[in-house]
Amino acid sequence: MTRVAAVDCGTNSIRLLVADADPATGELTELDRRMTIVRLGQGVDRTGRLAPEALERTFAACREYAAVIEEHGAERIRFVATSASRDAENRDEFVAGVLGILGVEPEVITGEQEAEFSFTGATRELAGRTDLAKPFLVVDIGGGSTEFVVGDDRVRAARSVDVGCVRMTERHLVEDGTVVDPATAERIAAIRADVEAALDLAEESVPLREARTLVGLAGSVTSVSAIAQDLPEYDSAAIHHSRVPYERVREITGRLLGATHAERARIPSLHPGRVDVIGSGALVLQAIMERIGAEEVVVSEHDILDGIAWSIA
Repeated sequence: MTRVAAVDCGTNSIRLLVADADPATGELTELDRRMTIVRLGQGVDRTGRLAPEALERTFAACREYAAVIEEHGAERIRFVATSASRDAENRDEFVAGVLGILGVEPEVITGEQEAEFSFTGATRELAGRTDLAKPFLVVDIGGGSTEFVVGDDRVRAARSVDVGCVRMTERHLVEDGTVVDPATAERIAAIRADVEAALDLAEESVPLREARTLVGLAGSVTSVSAIAQDLPEYDSAAIHHSRVPYERVREITGRLLGATHAERARIPSLHPGRVDVIGSGALVLQAIMERIGAEEVVVSEHDILDGIAWSIA
């Protein structure tokens, strides 16, 4: 049994998992899992740099996580950084800050590595399910990028493309620093065009339409599940392995894009940090389901964090 700490720092959020991993049995016993919205990717698509205030929000979360890791006595730590830090010119500032706080250097991984971690974390529990056909298509809709992985018991093909809830929101729904809502038909069409182009790229190397089960990961997908279930608050247990039909996804996407900030903010299960970007994230999910003809999405709360934990167990 090895006590490990996995940190996943993406474009919109930074997350921590502390767990006991038993490679002999294949069991991962969760001790602490938490998420903080830091919006590290704020403005990266436009400026190419990590904003000072975004770095400070991220470092504040790292200091909190360092205390949690020390409290639990984790033996090994791995910090993985994804889309925003891949894109930024000043990522050396980010690397130095994390190293100073946590004592480990963040690994700025490729989109393909990110996809493999996500696949391992999401499908380890699903592999023995007789009600879910293989191959799986695991889709991780992040803030800056979306990862696609097709596999059975192992990864067959993976691709990362630069569409995510934050990137699409900042590119098409922000004007003079303010999110325009409700979204106009023209702005929604512009997002769709980017997503369709990204799906074309993904299909060049990943056989998306061969998948028999769609597994969706990350905050946009889990938030759609929470809304679909009309949860009074965010409930990981209710969301994990829930199944959301395509028609419900389409209905929720239309509702979110047609709502004002205040209307979205009143959704009780929606994290405040996702209020402005959830419409774009839901639209990415809807477009993926339409492209592959998926009747439903199986939602997983276990994702890249769990895959990172297994990689160091």
